Amino acid sequence: MEGEGVPGLAAEAVLVKSEQLPEGTPQIRGYDFSQGCNLDHLMDAMLFSGFQASNLGKAVQEVNNMIKWRLSDDPLTSDTSPEHALPGFRSKTRTKIFLGFTSNLVSAGVREQIRYLVQNRMVDVLVTTAGGVEEDLIKCMAPTYLGDFRLKGAELRVKGLNRIGNMLVPNSNYCAFEEWIMPILDKMLVEQQEDGVNWTPSKMIDRFGKEINNPDSIYYWAHRNGIPVYCPPLTDGSIGDMLFFHSYKKPGLRCDIVEDIRRMNDEALKAAPRRTGVIILGGGVPKHHICNANLMRNGADYAVYVNTAQEFDGSDSGAHPDEAVSWGKIKMTATPVKLCGDATILFPLIVSQTFAKEEQSWARGCEDAP
Repeated sequence: MEGEGVPGLAAEAVLVKSEQLPEGTPQIRGYDFSQGCNLDHLMDAMLFSGFQASNLGKAVQEVNNMIKWRLSDDPLTSDTSPEHALPGFRSKTRTKIFLGFTSNLVSAGVREQIRYLVQNRMVDVLVTTAGGVEEDLIKCMAPTYLGDFRLKGAELRVKGLNRIGNMLVPNSNYCAFEEWIMPILDKMLVEQQEDGVNWTPSKMIDRFGKEINNPDSIYYWAHRNGIPVYCPPLTDGSIGDMLFFHSYKKPGLRCDIVEDIRRMNDEALKAAPRRTGVIILGGGVPKHHICNANLMRNGADYAVYVNTAQEFDGSDSGAHPDEAVSWGKIKMTATPVKLCGDATILFPLIVSQTFAKEEQSWARGCEDAP
């Protein structure tokens, strides 16, 4: 090259000799639509497409790993108790899966995917925010509508329309919710006073799931299937408004979050001999409480985060899984995945390649599973 007039220093800088990559290193190759339009093949190609597509492929792998694990995959040790050594028990013992999600996802169409998982008992513990509860219940009474991100707040306010991103919730929906929930709160106050019921957020949500009696509801199925739902900030939404109004009409109803935090942490602490897996859509309270519960057992075995938050400001929502490893919230031996993007797009794709494919075998095995 030098003889052709290329400066030696420039040639040396630009044409640095490459080291040979290890044999078997994956090559980048996206999906070729000349093969036809096939969702499964398209999703298989994500892993080798680069950027967040590859993280989507890794997220699918991580979720499938938590779904497919059985206690029988782990070797017996001298510490294995006799009951945990039984072949039948070991073959049916699955990962305990925690699913966390923010309220906006229930306002959106992710509600239906969450309901599907709960209805089929594919997850074991739910953690959400107040809106993640009430928006599900309200949708059993009246719909949420598609709007636009650019609709003017002042104009919507005059019309009694509330905007969640590009979705619209008529204020009449919340009026219907008040009419439905107030008699239930009245009954709960009587049960507290006469029967000594100590209400917690999870007990309240279970009661709401029973009362709504609608198979479109996440919490209807959580109640029917005995899946606990934790919501430490239960007052941070319309339910909080209803409790506020109720405190003036019939004062005295209490909600104990201390009992719930013990129950929540025990979900992870006492999960053994099961492994634990966490799927967290969004951040905030659900993300922290699920991860913190798994700290009590020295970390989750599997973890997938799906959110748009960044870590530069030190927020828990944006924190990378490796930060959770430093706290002991995810095991050092785990292979967690953070998928950066909108869960309304990504979670249905993940479900299509994981839980949806396992539905039949899951239904056969869950009856006797611990």
